[in-house]
Amino acid sequence: MLCYNPAPEMLFNRAVVFLNKHRCALSYAEHNCRFSVAPMLDWTDRHYRYFARLLSRNTLLYTEMVTTGAIIHGRGDFLEYNQQEHPVALQLGGSNPSELAHCAKLASERGYDEINLNVGCPSDRVQNGRFGACLMAEPELVAECVDAMKSVVDLPVTVKTRIGIDEQDSYEFLTRFIDIVSAAGCQDFTIHARKAWLSGLSPKENREIPPLDYDRAYQIKRDYPQLTIAVNGGIKTIEECQGHLQHLDGVMVGREAYQNPYLLASVDSEIYGDSTPTVDRRAVVEAMVPYVERHLANGGRVNHVTRHMLGLFNGLPGARNWRRTLSEKAHLKDAQPQLLLEAMAHVGEPKELELN
Repeated sequence: MLCYNPAPEMLFNRAVVFLNKHRCALSYAEHNCRFSVAPMLDWTDRHYRYFARLLSRNTLLYTEMVTTGAIIHGRGDFLEYNQQEHPVALQLGGSNPSELAHCAKLASERGYDEINLNVGCPSDRVQNGRFGACLMAEPELVAECVDAMKSVVDLPVTVKTRIGIDEQDSYEFLTRFIDIVSAAGCQDFTIHARKAWLSGLSPKENREIPPLDYDRAYQIKRDYPQLTIAVNGGIKTIEECQGHLQHLDGVMVGREAYQNPYLLASVDSEIYGDSTPTVDRRAVVEAMVPYVERHLANGGRVNHVTRHMLGLFNGLPGARNWRRTLSEKAHLKDAQPQLLLEAMAHVGEPKELELN
């Protein structure tokens, strides 16, 4: 295998050029939310979102769910993000209208592009806090929350929900929820095309066991053509996204966009018709080196960032060595940003392989 070992000054010059060329080109309104990455706890933090933005200029990125209690009472800045992440949406967890309005106003002042209310998470912790999927049973309360947030911000206030909960999974149950919440001013719904079991299944099982019903989301769009409807759940390929977009306004991809992040590199051309050349994996790695340097300078650790990048070279020769190098070394106290370049040296494109 040929070794990839350009001079350090070349790496950082190319990284600067890359960042300047690939910052988000479209505003929130212009990109029209055709493709987004789902909010995923412990995964879609600001480091992942910075990395994802290098792969796609137009994808709408969501934060992890942030509770109103964390923002109002927690220590630390739970609204922190990188300016390069735009368009970026904040997903809030909560059910107190005044607290949600307060947090939405703070988010608006910080420059977020959208406020999304979580009405889809089924975990016990979330239910105990009276938010997430259990709120599907209280559409009037969700409507109050939406109305309170819309009264203090000019941003889109959207809702991510399920097709039902427990035994309440009829189409009539879903349409009643849509009717009441949309009447409060919510025009954008992302529908996870599985119902949620509020007891008996773990959050992981709730992402896999309840059967997918994309037709339910399609029917909502047919019955509510005035609303913006996106679908989430089990979507793994660009071809599947394109199929859903024949029926809906948007698609939201979760685990696949995290575990196989180079999927995002095709989004701009295949979903948005953007003629910008597809970004090269190596250029992305080079661009992440100065980002990791800044993170270290602010007291962070290399693995805070690199843990999100393990799947970048999936399918290429040397991908296992890339993952192993980062997994074994990035958590060490003396790990440096150049570890990314060391790990990348193990990866070869097919054309770079020597035939024995």
